[in-house]
Order: sequence, then C-alpha cells, then structure tokens
Amino acid sequence: MENNFGIGDVNEEDNKTALSVNKLNEEKELIQTTFSISSFNNENESFSSLTDNSESTEELNERKLSPRSALIPFVDPLCNPKKPVKIQFSDISSAAFNIRDGIVRTPTIRSKSFSSMFGVDLYLKREYLHVTGSFKERGARFALIRLNEEQKRIGVIAASAGNHALALAYHGQQLGIPVTVVMPKCAPLMKINSCDSFGAKVILHGLNIQECKLHAYELAQENKQKYINGFDNPDVIAGQGTIGLEILEEVKDVDAILVPVGGGGLIAGVALAVKTLKPEVSIIGIESEICPSFANALNGTNDPLFPDQSLADGLSVPTVGSNALLIAQGLIDQMITVSEGSIALAILRLIEVEKSVVEGGGAVGLAALVSGKLDHLRGKSSAILTGGNIDTTVLGRTIERGLAVDGRLIKFDVVVSDRPGGN
Repeated sequence: MENNFGIGDVNEEDNKTALSVNKLNEEKELIQTTFSISSFNNENESFSSLTDNSESTEELNERKLSPRSALIPFVDPLCNPKKPVKIQFSDISSAAFNIRDGIVRTPTIRSKSFSSMFGVDLYLKREYLHVTGSFKERGARFALIRLNEEQKRIGVIAASAGNHALALAYHGQQLGIPVTVVMPKCAPLMKINSCDSFGAKVILHGLNIQECKLHAYELAQENKQKYINGFDNPDVIAGQGTIGLEILEEVKDVDAILVPVGGGGLIAGVALAVKTLKPEVSIIGIESEICPSFANALNGTNDPLFPDQSLADGLSVPTVGSNALLIAQGLIDQMITVSEGSIALAILRLIEVEKSVVEGGGAVGLAALVSGKLDHLRGKSSAILTGGNIDTTVLGRTIERGLAVDGRLIKFDVVVSDRPGGN
C-alpha cells in the first residue's frame, strides 16, 4: 500500500496505525490526582490555579506501571480531561491588557468584493499579519507572561508541528524565557528553521504530533519544565479570546463571526468573549469534513479520530480539548464542515481577490461561504483568517486544485506514439 512516506506494504501501514491508536489510548489512561483550586484577582493571575496536594499509594503504583500516561496530570494539570477548567470573561480581559504591547493589533477590514460576491457584509479579521503568521501568538504570549519566576527561569516545552511552536519560540525570545519545542521529523523545514532562528531548542521526534506530545511530557517531567498545550491551556484560550473583543470593537453591530475550529481553544475563547458582551451575535464554527472532532464532541462523541491528510492540517486534531469543550458548550450557534475542494477554492479566491496568502485552516470560514453553506447569513459577518503559514510546495498544488474546482483547469493524459517514417 502506498502511503505519505513512500511505498510500504499493508502490514507496515497497519502496524503504524495500531501504534498510533495504542499511544493515544495510553495517553487517555489518566490517573486521578487531588488538586486544590484557589482564585487570583490581580492582572496576571485572574482564574483558578491548581496545586497538587497528595498522591495516594494506588496512584503512585499506577504511575509506576504506566509512566508515560501518568505524566499528563503532573506536567500539564490544567489540561487534565478528568478535571476540566473553565475560564471567565475576566481572564480574557486580563489577557487583552497584558499582551497589548507585545502583539500586532490585526485589522478587521470589510471586503467589498466578497461582500458583493456572497450577499453579506463581510469583514476579514487578518490574523495572518502577526510576526509569526498566525493567531497563536496571542495565547502563547499570555501563557508565558503568566508563568511564575521559577518557571520563567527554567523555561517551557511544547509539542507542535507549526504555528504554536513558532509563536512560543518568538515570544519566548522576546520575554527572555527558554523555549523547547518537540516537532515531528516530517515537520516543514521552513518552520523548523524559523523556530531555531527565534532561539528555541528544537527536538525532532516521532512521525506525528502524538508521539511528540508523549516525548515532550517525559522531557517536561525530567527537566521540570512547564508544558504549554497549544489549544487547551486556559491561558492560551484566554489569549485567543481577545480576537473576539477586537472584532466587537472594530465591527459595530456584527451579526455573526465565522471561527475555524481544531482543538477548540479559539472558538471557546472567542465565543465566551463575544457572548458575554453581545449574546445576540451568532458564533459559527467551521471544521474540515475530514476531521469533525469538535462537532462530534458537542454531540457527545469525543472518540479520537485518525484523519487523512488535509489542506487544513492545523485543524486536524484527533481529540478536542476538554477545557475548550466545557467552555464552548452552549455558546456555539452552528457547526459546519467544509470539503477539501472548497478549502482550495477559498485559498485561491483570497489570493486573487484579496491578494492574501492564507493557510487551509485559516480559510475554512471563507470555504463555508464559497460552498454555499452560509447562504442564510444577513447583515454583518466577520471571518477570522487565522494564519498564513502554508508550505510553498503545498500552495502550488492548492492553487491548481482550486482552479480545477472552479472549472478553469483540466488535466488530461495524452499518449503519442513515436514511429519513424510517414508523412
């Protein structure tokens, strides 16, 4: 069977899949730990913080028997699926205050062409204009600012194949905090080099993000580093929620906000911010149909998915964040899935109409409009274009695919015989 890495046999492919399943199941075998919750009211510590109290003999034995899975509540206690944490609106306000001088205030600009094309007053929130090219900078910076002095001295670690790694590396450099990122061996060289140029320690491990996470947990425990989850850390969610505050300021009387959804941190933060101030605004989440993990979770099915390759690879999260899910429940008005073809066409439209290069995960909001799934929208809508870090080789193929979907490109094979002689 042919796979993404070349040619292998069926057994090898099955073994790889089984290995990924086993590791994911291993990660989900969390142990129970008792935590106490204390509240903070200052600017830097406004929501609950969890402190480890004790570890029973039974828990200690389980930790010894399954050391990798047992690490999760210890190195990342705020992202424990068994004890989800719910942030408050005040946390998002705190994030907005604390990160205001360290990030780009991205514009939300009305697109005259798209507004005419789709029959809705469309405003584009251009998050790809951040220094590292994505919205991830907001949550990364706030999470770093919230560290205590000892954690800032030791440094942080994260597993990421792209935007979260870039954001942590850049803001770690800006704040003087050591950053280690564990990336899969197949991560784009451009992103590896960028993280390195920002002063981060880059460790290449495994073939997928799941293997990276497990290795990062081990390193965090070994080196006493703070692990920062890219979409479910409460500080990260609060930081991403500042986008919602900015849209409300920049688009008066906005009626709907289109939010790309992967692990759920962005839509959780944006929904909480917006619904607190203007509950009448519709929050619409958009996922790739290849990996509708958040829609499934909202419907009560949070089993891990093993998606195929997608143009929206940044949204292909096998299991959504437990904190994000808890926060977002009841705040999302509609979830929509979009096809690969519509994502390619949306990327093409953004290049041609807006002269903007947007990655697949950032273009899903426009893909929903392109595919006609949001024809009911009226009034003012804002689509969040979350990032622009698309691989150059992928971009070329995506443009061709978009042209094909648009009926402007046809590929065909011609067999021409080469015979000597004849007229």
